[in-house]
Amino acid sequence: MGGTFDPIHYGHLVTAEEAFVRFGLDKVVFIPSGNPPHKANRSVSDGSHRFIMAQMATITNPHFDVSRIEVDEDGPTYTVDTLKRLKAGEMRDAELIFITGADAILEICSWKSPRELFALCRFAAATRPGYVVSDELIKSVSAFGADRLEFFEVPALAISSTDIRLRVKEARPVRYLLPDGVISYIIKNGLYR
Repeated sequence: MGGTFDPIHYGHLVTAEEAFVRFGLDKVVFIPSGNPPHKANRSVSDGSHRFIMAQMATITNPHFDVSRIEVDEDGPTYTVDTLKRLKAGEMRDAELIFITGADAILEICSWKSPRELFALCRFAAATRPGYVVSDELIKSVSAFGADRLEFFEVPALAISSTDIRLRVKEARPVRYLLPDGVISYIIKNGLYR
């Protein structure tokens, strides 16, 4: 499960748990993005902070893990390159399933080497109850392999990292949106102020 995780929140965790069960996964590896080129228009917290928060949020779940594979990279990081490194190394024999939100699928189609990306892994795209997959989405993905994409429903959680960052900045409550340990880390390190 790749993402900025700035910060990680319960929406991410619920999605990962649902995918774990739904797809019969051995484990879910959270990979905080290193230097995401598609987020160049906004400030992103240091990768080490995002990695630590992901570790804190997942530590009690035995089938969750967190990887530094992108955080430790210099320069822009691209998912296709990360997947190639995983397939060349410790996950050589694994079938990779990239967990994301349905709304991100259109964005993924514009990432570096989308055809190769879809060849390296399958995609599990989370939807909220009542979400209708648009014809535009299906059409855009079909060029890369619609058979490599499966939608799955997760409980409705209207939580976003953008909203959490704004709430912290404005000193509004964030309790019950993300794990208490992550909230403490944000406060201790003065993030999002």
